[in-house]
Amino acid sequence: MAVTIDMQLMRYINLFAKTTRVETTKVFVYNNQIIFAVPKAKVSIAIGKGAANVKKLNDILRKKIKIVAMPAVDSNEGIGKFVEEVVSPVEFNKVEVKENSVVVNAGRQSKAALIGRNRMREKELGDVLRNFFHITKLRIA
Repeated sequence: MAVTIDMQLMRYINLFAKTTRVETTKVFVYNNQIIFAVPKAKVSIAIGKGAANVKKLNDILRKKIKIVAMPAVDSNEGIGKFVEEVVSPVEFNKVEVKENSVVVNAGRQSKAALIGRNRMREKELGDVLRNFFHITKLRIA
C-alpha cells in the first residue's frame, strides 16, 4: 500500500527541504502537529543548531513541528521507539510488536490520551503505522 501525499503535505515537504536541506517523503499530522520522519543520521541536521530550523518552521506554518528518526521497516524495537517519539510527551509502559500488530500498554490516563476523543489519536497512529510499516492492527491496552 503506497502512501498518498496530498498537496498540503507536498507543500510541507518542500518547505522542510528548503529550510533544513534534508530530503524526506515521510510527513504526517498527529495530534495537530506536523511530524517529519527523517533518516536517523540526519536528525540533528534537520533540527538545526539550537533548534533553529524547527523554530523557523514553527513561525512559518504556525503549527507545532516535530522531527523524529525513521527506523528500518523490519526493526521491532525501532518501531517501538518511533511510536514513543511520535506520542511523546504521553508516556506508556511498553510497546509490543508482533508480525502485523502493535500493542501499546499504558496506564489509565495515558491510555485516554493515546485514544483521544472519538478515537481520533488512535486512528491517526494506526494510519501512520499502516502507511509506513504495513502494520494492520493497533491495540491500546
